[in-house]
Amino acid sequence: MRNITILAVTLLLAGCASGQNGPRNFEPRLANPSAVIAAEIAFNRLAQEKGQWTAFRQTAAKDAVMFVPQPVDARDWLNGRADPPVSVKWQAHKAFMSCDGKTGVTTGAAQWPDGRSSFFTTVWQYFERGPGNGDWKWVLDHGDFTATERKAGEMIETRVASCKGKAPASLNAPSVGSQMKMGFSRDQSLSWTWVVQPDGARTLNVQLWNGEASDVVILDQVSPAK
Repeated sequence: MRNITILAVTLLLAGCASGQNGPRNFEPRLANPSAVIAAEIAFNRLAQEKGQWTAFRQTAAKDAVMFVPQPVDARDWLNGRADPPVSVKWQAHKAFMSCDGKTGVTTGAAQWPDGRSSFFTTVWQYFERGPGNGDWKWVLDHGDFTATERKAGEMIETRVASCKGKAPASLNAPSVGSQMKMGFSRDQSLSWTWVVQPDGARTLNVQLWNGEASDVVILDQVSPAK
């Protein structure tokens, strides 16, 4: 029943969030994964209506990172890039949110115009522009092609971090020759770490605080580039 309610709210939010400038104007007061599901729906809709890279540009945070397949500054990479004739399409299968409701992660499947399939994981943050007004922007976009399309469950899986206790912001050093970056929600209840090895293999680890420890809720693993 909880997931059915979330889906109903998602459709409502998606209608409000979509538009020329992408997902916006939804201020989180309680942690509700429907907000980032709606942001992802609006992002996909913007890509279909305005163009793939236009949608990425309009919804990217200032310091957003994307993988192409190496990590790049998203705004630099997207600057002036022409939209393909037909955009990729995608759908969220899971959504996770920090206790404070201002950071979320979606992951799911995508379908490309040439028939290929891929998965994606998007980290979203809410940026306030004033009382009751703000924008959901993506700060990380990760994914890779898959041999077969990822199948969605009957319901979108959702989970919110515990507000009990305080999650530690532990930092780890990368191995020699690798690239690594960690990110945290403002309350540290949701974190993500990406690592790219010298041979091109990469991982993205997303963790959610359960009140006593952090659980791995997403683990993307991509093989070395061939």
